[in-house]
Amino acid sequence: MLAAETRSFERAEKTAREGAGLEVSAKTIERVVHDVGRELQQRRDAHAKSGDALARRPEEPPDLAVVECDGGRIRTREPGHGPGVHRSNEGWREDKNACLIRAKRRVFPEDPQPEPPACFCDPKHVAKIAETEALSVAAPLPSAPKPVAEAEQFDSHENDWRPKRMVRTVLSSVAHSQEFGRQMAREAKQRRFYEALARAFLGDGLPWNWSIWKEHFSDFTPILDFTHALSYLFVVAKAIHPQPEDAWGQYLVWMRGCWRGEVAQVLEELRVWQGRLGTAPPEAPEHDPRRLVAKTITYLEHNEPRMNYPEYRRQGMPVTTAWMESLVKEINYRAKGTEMFWNDPEGAEAILQVRAAALCDDNRLVQHLKTRPGSPFTRRPKTPSPPARKRKS
Repeated sequence: MLAAETRSFERAEKTAREGAGLEVSAKTIERVVHDVGRELQQRRDAHAKSGDALARRPEEPPDLAVVECDGGRIRTREPGHGPGVHRSNEGWREDKNACLIRAKRRVFPEDPQPEPPACFCDPKHVAKIAETEALSVAAPLPSAPKPVAEAEQFDSHENDWRPKRMVRTVLSSVAHSQEFGRQMAREAKQRRFYEALARAFLGDGLPWNWSIWKEHFSDFTPILDFTHALSYLFVVAKAIHPQPEDAWGQYLVWMRGCWRGEVAQVLEELRVWQGRLGTAPPEAPEHDPRRLVAKTITYLEHNEPRMNYPEYRRQGMPVTTAWMESLVKEINYRAKGTEMFWNDPEGAEAILQVRAAALCDDNRLVQHLKTRPGSPFTRRPKTPSPPARKRKS
């Protein structure tokens, strides 16, 4: 547990010594993590009927089953070469993460929040989401309605339409997306997600997300993370408008249109801009407005079937991958850092398995540690007594 929650094996050693009086070296802790990670991996891939699967089968299926996935990056090194990396790409490798959430929801006769939240109408916050520079907007535009503060939007349970997280389980791996999709499907089946009354699958624009949805979760409602679409709109509005106020006003119009499900109208306006600006030549840089307009049009056309946000809110489903974004930060706390390099693939896979199990709400890491061979909580089989010798008469 210490190795899963602290930033390094060295810190785990120090915490064990100073906090519990246990003398155990960082190398020993690392070796145990490799062993436990391998055991967790085997149980993760075990058939449900074997009785060894990590996920517990609940008595009832969830009211709302939410599946979210996203990619990350982890630094790896070739085994047997000592500290640091020995590769031209600095050892970066993609890891894949997923959260499967049993949730409660409420259904509404109409869209419970037709206006976007205040955070999406804040220039600095939006710039942070889009990972770009903020617009210098002196004052709110007269045409933009004054946003309601988030505290006022959700000041009581009655006003909060968002689904409530009940139980979260986590998957993380450096496996290929096809294998990771099978891991997600096994977890979802064991937790009875396919039997849920309502099912939602959320992701950003990564193609492998939607390949997994198509192959394993096609009967789940596909939902594009709204903040991902928001980022595209913010960047392209900045590119086509030199004046910050004009760019911000354009972003607000397009963002609000997508929030209301009017993606077709936004696409129509972008095509008008494409006609004005023309086609970018092959040598044009990536930040050329013509390239950005074309890129945004392609993105929205591809994802339009997954952008019916008013209906998702009416059904009590999430419209952002906030649960996933929070999870990625939790995984990165232990697995990603300037000083962290993991043997590829065994070391990387081991720490991801241990960290993911520690982040599950069903306490699966503790339960595994209590039942693995060598644990003081494991009942050892009785050794049969040797047969008594017969006395010679």
